[in-house]
Amino acid sequence: MTSDTPVIQITDLHKAYGSLEVLKGVDVTAPKGHVVSLIGSSGSGKSTLLRCCNLLEDSQQGDVIFKGEPISWKGSGHARRPSDPKQVLRVRTNLSMVFQQFNLWAHMSILQNVMEAPLTVLGRDRADVEASARGYLDKVGIGDKCDAYPAQLSGGQQQRAAIARALCMEPEALLFDEPTSALDPELEQEVVKVIKDLAAEGRTMMIVTHDMKLAADVSDHVVFLHQGLIEEQGPPQTLFGAPKSERLRGFLSATHAA
Repeated sequence: MTSDTPVIQITDLHKAYGSLEVLKGVDVTAPKGHVVSLIGSSGSGKSTLLRCCNLLEDSQQGDVIFKGEPISWKGSGHARRPSDPKQVLRVRTNLSMVFQQFNLWAHMSILQNVMEAPLTVLGRDRADVEASARGYLDKVGIGDKCDAYPAQLSGGQQQRAAIARALCMEPEALLFDEPTSALDPELEQEVVKVIKDLAAEGRTMMIVTHDMKLAADVSDHVVFLHQGLIEEQGPPQTLFGAPKSERLRGFLSATHAA
């Protein structure tokens, strides 16, 4: 991989559930150190695209390329599956996903939640992982919550714990699926601040978000999806400042009105 090889490259991606086509041939590239935001109305395919990228969903056609290495497939159409489980594990551990609903283990402390995957999946040394986990919990502003359990934390704190957990895998890129949509507005800002700090550090990220201000503030590139296709894309100042497509203008005016 050369320095200009994208971390994530998706070409001509198609995904259907039965006869319902969700993605109809989508190309998205996330260069190293760039933030790419995916916006669009519900059902436009943005979360599905993120899940296909992380191989949580199998696509029927097209390529998913990680650091210049295409995912190898067997079968075709609805029977298409990745052919190399080791490759899938390697890609997944390098693309840490942060979900809308936190997905923390209720029976584990926050520190244990953050340490679990590096210990069990990567087999790293426990003392190193604990030091790293405590450092990331400090970084997201909840270092004092190591011994608390998820139920004792606010939604914003739980989501920041989920971000610390993702960071503790030392991934090549972070994938955020609507990271603030389950939160009240005041808690949302805690999480937005963490995402902005990560963007300022030059981390590679793909973010599915309904928060246009977040997309405008942190993105290098914004992709507007409509009914499974890219309707418009470009730098945030162009997409939000001078949208070309009627659909994007309609979408932005509806989100401002909401």
